[in-house]
Amino acid sequence: MIREILIRMRGRHGDAFSTYKRISLKEYVDSYREENADRFVNGTGKDIGHPSWRRSFPHILVAALSSFLFGYHLGIVNETLDSISLDLGFNGNAIAEGLVVSTCLGGAFVGSLLSGWVTDGVGRRRAFQLCALPMIVGAAISGATNDLWGMLLGRLFVGTGMGLGPAVAALYVAEVSPTYVRGTFGSLTQLATCLGILASLLIGIPSKDITNWWRVCFWLSSFPAASLAILMEFCAESPHWLFKMGRSAEAEAEFEKLLGALYVKSAMADLSKGDRGDVADTVKLTELLHGRYCRMVFIGAILFALQQLSGINAIFYFSSSVFRSAGVPSDIANICVGMANLSGSFFAMVLMDKLGRRLLLLGSFMAMAFSMSIQAIAASPLITGPPSVYMSVGSILLIVFTFALGAGPVPGLLLSETFPSRIRAKAMAICMSMHWVVNFFVGLLFLDLLERIGPMILYTVFAAFCMVAVAFVQRNVLETKGKSLQEIEIALLPQE
Repeated sequence: MIREILIRMRGRHGDAFSTYKRISLKEYVDSYREENADRFVNGTGKDIGHPSWRRSFPHILVAALSSFLFGYHLGIVNETLDSISLDLGFNGNAIAEGLVVSTCLGGAFVGSLLSGWVTDGVGRRRAFQLCALPMIVGAAISGATNDLWGMLLGRLFVGTGMGLGPAVAALYVAEVSPTYVRGTFGSLTQLATCLGILASLLIGIPSKDITNWWRVCFWLSSFPAASLAILMEFCAESPHWLFKMGRSAEAEAEFEKLLGALYVKSAMADLSKGDRGDVADTVKLTELLHGRYCRMVFIGAILFALQQLSGINAIFYFSSSVFRSAGVPSDIANICVGMANLSGSFFAMVLMDKLGRRLLLLGSFMAMAFSMSIQAIAASPLITGPPSVYMSVGSILLIVFTFALGAGPVPGLLLSETFPSRIRAKAMAICMSMHWVVNFFVGLLFLDLLERIGPMILYTVFAAFCMVAVAFVQRNVLETKGKSLQEIEIALLPQE
């Protein structure tokens, strides 16, 4: 125990989140015992340690179904769009094909924007169920339609659920996970997204050979969506939300379900430090846009914007043609990219609570800048022939891997940790809406810019944005690893 106290004492003096004065070891031990008396068994001095991660893990797995669905619907039109356009009579119509993709993004923007008000209004569990509902309805409409308008309506419904899902998942995981594995559990949602993308690519392969297989691809997605809605009925509600709504007794019951009876008292005491349990104390939009929380929301929105301006989606759009030039079929190319994404997400899950969010984010953006530079060199007149193709293929896989290592999973997790409980849901909604807006414009302008300025300059611009992201993270992002949400909130909360 003395060793832990010494470590904590050193951490308190040097931590960016704290401003404690120097005191003697005896004084610190006494204050530590007094502040953390509920962490010791019967006053014996034996630390009860961390709660078991196994209690909260099933709840996280159910929540991860929303991320799986997000990834699945993101990738499902990749392999099936040609078959859909042929069967529904808009083959060769670039505008119609573009609408099938962009309508989903429009729905996601709306869902994301509303997510904060939905999750604060009905709770995290009910928000998950509301996220599943439009995905079930949209998948059914898309799978049964015989014209373009039905497909667009189905994609709009699905997009709404896609926009709602990631925001709710980020909030829920941050609020129900034990502190020491919060990063690992947060990365699990990114891993689920990658599995969803990979599943959609594999399931979509037969669509080129089997008539109406694309309809099966949409219908299949109804099963995980229905599972999410049903299983969430048996999952714990967020104790943070319950406490915020003034339902302290229910919050205690959920903490016991998530952490165990031994940790309820300390969890509630910790929760009381940051939250006030005042349901009437609702945040106004003006506070987020130009009030005391404005800078925090601005940093979050810029972080999501830089995530998209790094060029990751442009890489996904362009990867198939690069692989084709290397003689690799598009379905194999998509699987290679999916595996790079999956492996990066796995390493992120392992490293998130060891190296920390900030270091992974910095390393990810720097590695992406390096990889984008290789991509730009491969597209230059300096290198031609097979070496250019191989460099381009290698850099694409490296970009996807390094993105999944930090720039992909960290922003959502980091912001759900750093935003105070009072504004967490609505601030996340605004920041994730920025993600969809920038995503839409990157997709809209990428091919036009590629034609006008060429791949070398375009990838150089993306590399520059990655370096801007490095500087931005270095200046504005603090480490949250190993700190409870209340410790982070108290440290970063703007003064009245």
